[in-house]
Amino acid sequence: MRLESLRIQGLRCLADITVPLSPGVTVFAGPNGAGKTSLLEAAFLLSHARSFRAGAKDALLQRGADLLSVFAELRHEDGQSRRLGLGRQGVRWEARMDGQAVTLSELVGECAVVCFEPGSHALIAGGAEERRRYLDWGVFHVEHEFFLAWRRYQRALKQRNSLLRASGPVSDALFLPWEAELASTAAVIDSQRRVYLSALRPHIEQAMGALLPELGSLELRYKRGWADDAELGDLYAAQRGRDLARGHTTLGSHRADWAVVFEHAPQREHLSRGQEKLTALGCVLSQAALYAERRGEWPIVCLDDLASELDKAHQAALVGQLKDVGAQVLVTGTEVPEALQDGSTHVFHVEQGGLRPLL
Repeated sequence: MRLESLRIQGLRCLADITVPLSPGVTVFAGPNGAGKTSLLEAAFLLSHARSFRAGAKDALLQRGADLLSVFAELRHEDGQSRRLGLGRQGVRWEARMDGQAVTLSELVGECAVVCFEPGSHALIAGGAEERRRYLDWGVFHVEHEFFLAWRRYQRALKQRNSLLRASGPVSDALFLPWEAELASTAAVIDSQRRVYLSALRPHIEQAMGALLPELGSLELRYKRGWADDAELGDLYAAQRGRDLARGHTTLGSHRADWAVVFEHAPQREHLSRGQEKLTALGCVLSQAALYAERRGEWPIVCLDDLASELDKAHQAALVGQLKDVGAQVLVTGTEVPEALQDGSTHVFHVEQGGLRPLL
């Protein structure tokens, strides 16, 4: 799939701009603070309904603006095109497709964007929430029933937590229907996460073999969020007193985690910052490759500040791989990376929230 145009209004420092995009690789070059990353952020919003920047939710809206919107022309590998729109006035997102109102899940399901950026090492070194987001985005795009189970689980979790935080005594009978719902939907989520990780493993093995051969073989370790030898419904009843004391649900799919464990780096603390970045890059590429395997087209790949994140050898290898598979790639940097100075790259200069093409 590829974006043919991108129109952005009210996003950070960007003026009202329209970006024509071509197949292949496009580089947005310019000084720091010019708005380069925000261009990638706009594409990412269409695919995730959130930014890839940590803590960015309240900072997305341009100062003085009351509306943020991103519109795009998307074309799939089979030639089918879609007009996508995402806007926010206040705190609520609204999504549109071909002029009709749709749900956020419908929009996200139509457009797939993966991103490697300076914060991507958090996928390896950060908390479990980031790894669950990565995992669930991938499952969502290959397992159609996943989102329904995930949404039901989140609703039941919210209700149980509300009961746990109630000011007065709460009858055990009020917990039972929500705990039953949590247990049944968690079983579906857990099963589909395991299937996805199993399908992802050969792609990760191939990627890590190319990026980090010195670390040896690897395995993917998965923790589902409760003991493997116990029924979640029984655990909720047994742990209710503890959960009441803490005011939240301590077991379930929202506590799941997974990790890439290397033969010569069995703990993530054994990895250098550079190795964390390469491991995260391998995970991003593996997810994109599995998406392409299942959906018949590569997602759009965003590479933010590529030259500062990877050395020249890894830049060249990455760009070569993405060109070989025909992915649309959006890259930012203060300058055009050496690996992309071959005449086939489309380049825009970005400065003070505006942009112009460079021939």
